Amino acid sequence: MVDSAIRREMRILISVLLIVLNPVLLFAQDSTAVKKDSIKRLKEVTVEAEKDNAFGITRLKQVEGTAIYAGKKNEVIVLDDVNGNTAANNPRQVFGKVAGLNIWESDGAGIQLGIGGRGLSPNRVSNFNTRQNGYDISADALGYPESYYTPPVEALERIEVVRGAASLQYGTQFGGFINFKFRQAPENKLIHVRAKQTIGSFGFYNTFTSVSGTIKKITYNTFYQFKRGDGWRPNSGFNAHTAFAGLTYSVNKKLKIGLEYTFMEYLAQQPGGLTDKQFLKDPQQSNRKRNWFRVNWNLAALNLDYEINESSRINWRSFTLYAQRDALGNLGRIDRLDVGADRDYLQDKFRNFGSELRYLKQYSLLKTVSTFLVGARYYQGTTYRKQGLGNNKSSADFYFNNPEDLEHSNYTFPSRNIALFSENVFRITSRLNITPGVRLEYISTNSRGYYHEESSDLAGNILYERNVEDNRSSNRKFFLGGIGAGYKLNKSIESYINFSQNYRSINFNDMRIINPNARVDNDLKDESGYSSDIGIRGNIKNYLNFDLSLFFLKYNGRIGSIQKVDSTTYQIYRYRTNVSDSRNYGLESFVELDFYKLFAGSDKKLGISVFANYAFITAEYINSKEPSVKDGNRVELVPQQILRTGLNISYKEFKLTGQYAYTSEQFTEASNAVSTSTSVDGLIPSYSVLDASLSYSFRWVSISTGVNNLLNNYYFTRRADGYPGPGIIPSDGRSFYVTLGIKI
Repeated sequence: MVDSAIRREMRILISVLLIVLNPVLLFAQDSTAVKKDSIKRLKEVTVEAEKDNAFGITRLKQVEGTAIYAGKKNEVIVLDDVNGNTAANNPRQVFGKVAGLNIWESDGAGIQLGIGGRGLSPNRVSNFNTRQNGYDISADALGYPESYYTPPVEALERIEVVRGAASLQYGTQFGGFINFKFRQAPENKLIHVRAKQTIGSFGFYNTFTSVSGTIKKITYNTFYQFKRGDGWRPNSGFNAHTAFAGLTYSVNKKLKIGLEYTFMEYLAQQPGGLTDKQFLKDPQQSNRKRNWFRVNWNLAALNLDYEINESSRINWRSFTLYAQRDALGNLGRIDRLDVGADRDYLQDKFRNFGSELRYLKQYSLLKTVSTFLVGARYYQGTTYRKQGLGNNKSSADFYFNNPEDLEHSNYTFPSRNIALFSENVFRITSRLNITPGVRLEYISTNSRGYYHEESSDLAGNILYERNVEDNRSSNRKFFLGGIGAGYKLNKSIESYINFSQNYRSINFNDMRIINPNARVDNDLKDESGYSSDIGIRGNIKNYLNFDLSLFFLKYNGRIGSIQKVDSTTYQIYRYRTNVSDSRNYGLESFVELDFYKLFAGSDKKLGISVFANYAFITAEYINSKEPSVKDGNRVELVPQQILRTGLNISYKEFKLTGQYAYTSEQFTEASNAVSTSTSVDGLIPSYSVLDASLSYSFRWVSISTGVNNLLNNYYFTRRADGYPGPGIIPSDGRSFYVTLGIKI
């Protein structure tokens, strides 16, 4: 029944898409047939882009590969130019020049990344469509879009960030798209070796080695990373292994086939959260020593690139994920001692497969070359989620006490997604381009299983208990549209504007989770809305790089958290529901000025630049139906001001970087409570951090060192309702690192 319904929906979607695109295709074919000579001028258009900046930030071209970025706000982080603690994936330094990002810093080792933009939750990058080399890496791109795996920064060439307008090509997420792109193997070397060894504070050690090269028609790329540490707080040790292997075979000049495999495994002890009083007394303390977290990640991908002719190309990517995460520990209130009872054990197994096919064609129109893109995506995922009681030990022993009759819940979450999408860059003149786009989606999310229900009196006596069968299914189809435009004031400065619809389906955590600190509304609905940008960006004579923009994001039926009190136990808990609509709007700006080039002209030996990245964001609830949430309440996890600024000085092979980051206060739930008895919710005060880095390279050897949180400020960026808390999760204090690298 489900498969027949999907086939029926697909026939409808394909018919609609062909009706919409048929005039464009016919016109493209006719134009190509009449003006074959103009197609030869194609590459002059596609390679046109702003010049790279010398200190780590640039932008995507209008067309790259089989993707269109014209008229979209985007940033590209060039990792070779980032002077910072890359061994620890320090997000403040890596994403320091991307405007408006709110960063969670609850993982000092950089194993998991937490960033959100424009007032969206940073939780494991869940509001972005997150990819590696163009394919998905999250746990379940549809039902649980959280990323437990983050590629090592030392393995990356660049990070591509596209804001909400990416919804038409990469998925419906409000946040947009992030792509981690690995370094390419050299084409003129049989073997190229890069190795780095890093030691740092609190027992931190990182080793990274990559081997790559080209042998005739085969290009290979491999790396291995191991990192370990004791952590800034007690009970926060970790060790992690990450490995990657990729092979690309050039069948001929037109066809390339690539195969990639990524492995990641880590085990981390979690020191638990703190109450507000505990944090003020000693943010470095820990009162949990039996909490553990383990992840095993296996990701494989097959990539095919085929150039049909000078004006047409195809890309086909398929990927599969076989992964598991385990969380074991005491989830009870952090203001109560751990008395050594049986621990809570949560286990997720992810089994996913996806495939995406893209066709890009360039054709003549109005004496210019326009670009047409059409694609299709199929995705299916199955998550097996179990929650019950584990043993009462202190060690990392992951097993259920009663695997056949779990005390909390046992679910299977199958999901399926079929999407068709298309965009077209109409280059009206050599200066003006307009890019409309559409996306047709079919989403099916299901849950099958049971949860355990029990009731007790005030004395703790159980009145009744039972397992409740809970089988649900939700199938929906919808259409997204958008349009963008760009106008070049000159060769290096462009204005842009875009509008795109967005959609976010409820995930598995929204459906069911057993947590004493949180509950979920059984009638949650999907979220919808749109995002738009208007801005200007570019370079002035290669000494000034800037991007200034205004954005607006409308969220309908926004899922958020409010405070409620249990009528039986009178305990406060976090209630997750469709709170109300919201609107987010503000300013995002980035400016970098190279003083030496401005006043002394071009000199490759010396560079002195200052950058500033500032965002002002207003995010408020409107049309609220919840008594505790008034219209005008601030949306949670939205600091009104984010500032990151720094100084870069380079002389020959020396680089010195100082960076200051400030984030204003933010709330953690929709009623804007300043504090709560459990410390799960409340205010996150404003904080500032200063980092400094120094590096030197000589031929094939490099050395770098630095201090993170130079002023040793005590602050936190997150309050958790479950792992790794509950409660306040302090960020790391002052730490040092030294890295030795070689290239052969």
